[in-house]
Amino acid sequence: MRNTTYSILFLSLILLGNGGQPILVLADGPKDNLPDQVRQVPPVGIELSETDRQELLAGQKKLYAQIETLKKSRDARIRSLVPDVEIFARAIRDSVAHRELFSQRDVTTAKKVLAEGLKRASSLQTGNAYWTKQTGLVVRGYRSKIDQTVQPYGLEIPASYSFTGKESYRLDLWFHGRGERSTEPLFIAQRMFRKGRYQSRDTIVLHPYGRYSNAFKFAGEVDVLEALDHARESYRIDEDCISVRGFSMGGAGCWQMAVHYPDLFFAANPGAGFSETPEFLKFFQKETLKPTWYEKKLWHMYDCTDVAANLYQLPTIAYSGELDIQKQAADIMETALKKENLRLTHIIGPGTKHAIHPDSARIIAAKMERLAKRGRISVPMEIRLVTYTLKYNRMHWLTITRLQEHWAQSHVAARILPDENRIEIDARNVRGLKLDFKAGESPFAPDRPVTLVMHNTKPAKGSDGKQILVTLRPETDRSWSCELHRIGDQWQLGPSPANGLQKKHDLQGPIDDAFMGPFLIVKPTGRAWNEKLEQWSISEQNHFIREWRRQFRGDAQFVDDTELTAEQIENNHLVYFGDPASNSALAKIIDRLPLKWNQRELTVAGKKYDAAHHAPIMIYPNPANPSKYVVLNSGFTYREFAYLNNARQVPKLPDWAVIDLRKKPDSLWPGKVVEANFFNEQWQFKTIQKIEGKR
Repeated sequence: MRNTTYSILFLSLILLGNGGQPILVLADGPKDNLPDQVRQVPPVGIELSETDRQELLAGQKKLYAQIETLKKSRDARIRSLVPDVEIFARAIRDSVAHRELFSQRDVTTAKKVLAEGLKRASSLQTGNAYWTKQTGLVVRGYRSKIDQTVQPYGLEIPASYSFTGKESYRLDLWFHGRGERSTEPLFIAQRMFRKGRYQSRDTIVLHPYGRYSNAFKFAGEVDVLEALDHARESYRIDEDCISVRGFSMGGAGCWQMAVHYPDLFFAANPGAGFSETPEFLKFFQKETLKPTWYEKKLWHMYDCTDVAANLYQLPTIAYSGELDIQKQAADIMETALKKENLRLTHIIGPGTKHAIHPDSARIIAAKMERLAKRGRISVPMEIRLVTYTLKYNRMHWLTITRLQEHWAQSHVAARILPDENRIEIDARNVRGLKLDFKAGESPFAPDRPVTLVMHNTKPAKGSDGKQILVTLRPETDRSWSCELHRIGDQWQLGPSPANGLQKKHDLQGPIDDAFMGPFLIVKPTGRAWNEKLEQWSISEQNHFIREWRRQFRGDAQFVDDTELTAEQIENNHLVYFGDPASNSALAKIIDRLPLKWNQRELTVAGKKYDAAHHAPIMIYPNPANPSKYVVLNSGFTYREFAYLNNARQVPKLPDWAVIDLRKKPDSLWPGKVVEANFFNEQWQFKTIQKIEGKR
């Protein structure tokens, strides 16, 4: 996260994924609060000399030719390691094609990156993947499920690691700081040549790229999980000894991963950064906020203060420099945790601005070592889970399967009393739960049924507000599971009834959620009903493809509407641009979507609009495959203005919106938003609310 003061131009300290060493950079301060004067992120690089251009292009061409040969190898191991080579080719391809080298030094760096790619390709052709047996600094790659692009990540493999042994190792995830020029060649080079801030004994350090500078949110969040999965497949990692750490923007990413995935880690160590959106922007950026009502609700997706109670499960050591303006992140989390009767461990670097004080680093390292010895408690006896969305619905052995209402706080407190074969549960704004203990995990006696005591239910006559449910005994492999659902004020055993569409995990919206899984753009090949709509939809389609590459470092996959296959429908969220006239694939499902749209009229939520200058944006379960989304006329919903500050990078639109095309798209909105709302839990329209501060 770039540090900002209140002058027009100023110097600030940021961390560029360089292991915690400060670098001086220029930043624009208040200019970044002007949505009509948005600078390009990443910036435009230098014009390459013809000699440098030809050298890089020739090397890239040679490397891609070798990659194609490797992909055809009969050796499955060789084919599986192709991403470790392809990350170098893609880095050079994009940096040259899109002018993303920013100095002659970067050009020299790119040549080193290219040389390593060519070296790996030649080695792999002989079956020798030397980097897979390498200690020290190692760069690896994987192919993302989201868009099939290869993505890099860095590793620090300790010298003590044995490639033939059986011992499992601790792993620390370390999140880098904001770096608007930290495109793939520069990130890869840093991870090839520069050690990180901490080298704990016998510990693997994993440096996710996070798909550039998005504070490890959305596709950046998925990148962390995919890189971790790839490392697990490649190295012996102790599942109960994984931590999450970071500083500056990396500290922000650490906060959000800690509160959303606390059951993955044995400890969290966030430093600086930000932990929520509105207060940080007002305090740090001096921004005057005028959000719509739905933007306020959508802040709940990544505002860590709202779900601070989830740190009940996760030992957390926050760090701030005493004089750092980004100390606000830990301060506001400390206040949120106090409301949950939790006291934050907050190490403060004396007299320090935006950097990690050496004495503080030693204190943190000692605490992390002690926590690593204890490790993650995989079956805690007590759980607290707070969420606003089924996207983040799991904590160890407890999963929320249904909510009463999305974007209102949902809270579950569950406590095991093993001697009594009992679980006590207090669940609010929740109507479906699953309790699941895998083989060997059940804490209950196997010869007695497990009793559930449900609190916070409407008292029956003569009761004390508790409901008792008696379930099956654990199985002899010491596993036990149970599902239950709420009907009215009472809980019943068994899964929630499948009565039509229901919001569920990974099928709950908002629009931006479609781009955290495999997606495919379905491009129109026909003519739209009117020229204004056609120009707008094609412009928004191209805007999404361009900005997906810039901001999430991916190549959006697409297919013409006339070429869409059953396999593609089965495996992808589908993103339709155009209207039923221009997009034949959309025409096939339009009658099964919750809107009416013809040449004259668009009807959404019972309200009619002139189709000559209105268009819908929407996410909805695909009628042709209800396990996947269909999206109409939208990519991720935050735009160029949000790129200037990571705390702004949150959803801008809910589940659906109607856009007046007479207002041109800008750095904030795709047009004038005349109506917008969420669907209810059955994917039906809610009563339209007044939009505060219409756009």
